[in-house]
Amino acid sequence: MKPISGAFQIPPDIACLADYERHAQARLSAPAWAYLSGGAADELTLARNRAAFDAIPLQGRVFADLRGGGTRLDLLGESLEHPILLAPVAHQRLACPQAEVATAVGATGARALMVASTESDSRIEEIAAAARGRFWFQIYIQHDRAFTLALLARAERAGARAIVVTADAPVSGFRNREQRAGVTPAGLGEAVNLRGARPGPLPQAGLGESLLFNGFLDQAARWEDFARLRAATKLPLLVKGITAPEDAERAIREGADGLVVSNHGGRVLDSQPATIELLPAIARAVAGRVPLLLDGGIRRGTDVLKALALGATAVLIGRPTVFALAVAGPAGVAHALQILRSEFEVAMALTGCRSLAEVGPGVIWRPAPADVAAMPHERLPGNKT
Repeated sequence: MKPISGAFQIPPDIACLADYERHAQARLSAPAWAYLSGGAADELTLARNRAAFDAIPLQGRVFADLRGGGTRLDLLGESLEHPILLAPVAHQRLACPQAEVATAVGATGARALMVASTESDSRIEEIAAAARGRFWFQIYIQHDRAFTLALLARAERAGARAIVVTADAPVSGFRNREQRAGVTPAGLGEAVNLRGARPGPLPQAGLGESLLFNGFLDQAARWEDFARLRAATKLPLLVKGITAPEDAERAIREGADGLVVSNHGGRVLDSQPATIELLPAIARAVAGRVPLLLDGGIRRGTDVLKALALGATAVLIGRPTVFALAVAGPAGVAHALQILRSEFEVAMALTGCRSLAEVGPGVIWRPAPADVAAMPHERLPGNKT
């Protein structure tokens, strides 16, 4: 692995993750910004992921015994310092010349686990070296199923400690912001880990017939494809893109070792609920049988606390670390993670939680029925009159 080079400096006015986002927008080209920050269609899901966290109030507590506390956890064989992981994000060279290698260096410095994307601009082996062997690998099941199994084996040889199978994108969503900004496949660059994959057959459709439903979706991944991956590896296998309790149940029956509640950051199907809104029902269905992770909209340590309180074991963050990468390289990634971890620890302390085991529904403020009845009508949640 080549050493990371370049002048990386954290701007002095960075106080929270939103500051990195502001600096990143000023530095990135319009197409790069559209790709890294945008969502599908009208970006309703993208906005809702964030707004839903803001709508959840916390319950502060006083005089709690916080001696001997901490944020350590065991997750699928990993002993982690904190429950904040890096989500898989494609084409990070748009943010930094060293791409995912730089992100892995920053994650390692912050003692955070990175999930590397199939569509990374860096080779799996380069990411593994930068992450010092401590990483998970995310897979899209390709039309070329044999290549998919070979990619899984390659990730194993590189030292990946778990495989995350993204299941919620059999087709791409319409990303109008990217279209308007002129984002093209050529502009995104090559997904180097997909070299050698045979493309799927071109769909054949007659006049007036659907190209999508006449050939293309015949090659889309199905549960039997997940079963083949399950049979091909002894590594922990997670399913990413769970938004329905029924799919959570099916994934566990099919041998999933963990689940990721995710709506793809609002980049595929627009008009979905926020992941934090979906989490409680899925957590009830899972009932602790496998770890439950969540991504989508996390920008503050209080968001991490809310996710764990509502049933998540850990969280993943994507855009914030890529924005930090664009601004300050590996140092920015490490700094962004440290900011989020510090905010999370303060939020734990102020809600009376000494350890992750003490983070539960009690940290969420909920008005008593009598208090709800006494509220002015116009203040009731959901009332727009």
